[in-house]
Amino acid sequence: MSSSQELVLLDLRASPFATRVRVALAEKGLNCEIRQEDLSNKTPLLLEMNPVQKQIPVLIHKGNPIVESIIIVEYIDETWSSEAGYPNLLPSHPYQRSHARFWADYVDKKIYPNGGKLWNKKDLTEEEKEAAMKELLGSFKQLEEELGDKPYFGGQSFGFIDLSLIPFYSMFLAFKLLGNLDLEAECPKILEWANRCCLRDTVAKSMPTQQEVYDVVLDIIKRH
Repeated sequence: MSSSQELVLLDLRASPFATRVRVALAEKGLNCEIRQEDLSNKTPLLLEMNPVQKQIPVLIHKGNPIVESIIIVEYIDETWSSEAGYPNLLPSHPYQRSHARFWADYVDKKIYPNGGKLWNKKDLTEEEKEAAMKELLGSFKQLEEELGDKPYFGGQSFGFIDLSLIPFYSMFLAFKLLGNLDLEAECPKILEWANRCCLRDTVAKSMPTQQEVYDVVLDIIKRH
């Protein structure tokens, strides 16, 4: 890696966690070299930059690695701050910041762990998968209640909670076809919110399509 390259993202396009970082970089208007990783054949750079987890995303800033998507997003927000003329991702008020962090943590603990059971655990019974989908639906309904009638989770502007959740919109087709979970019918406000987010160029250009993610999921299932 060239020492002159300030920002490099070790990426996987279909990953919702890598998508978060791409959206955050786009929201800040930052130029970044994107390097796609193949997790079945990890590059020496990935193993060097994230030797503990050996996973993406990894943001490399001036040669220093930052890992874990939410930590990366907070790093981006603090490094390219409003004081330097960049838009905030996290709210400025400490209480509102803690509220945003709570819901981002909720997304990480509820959405992917349950959704991923559709394709990551071949030894799950159909009843266990059905239970995971039921819990996943309950989580989306909880998020819908938190959203309420606001255009975005934080109010009138796109922010940290929206950025944390919107990447999982790309998984909705997989949830529907593999888990019989029709979020369009069950959580219409979440769908309206997702469509509103996707009108933002920063989101639209950073997101894989639902078909792309569904095809990746099918490939994972075949290989396992």
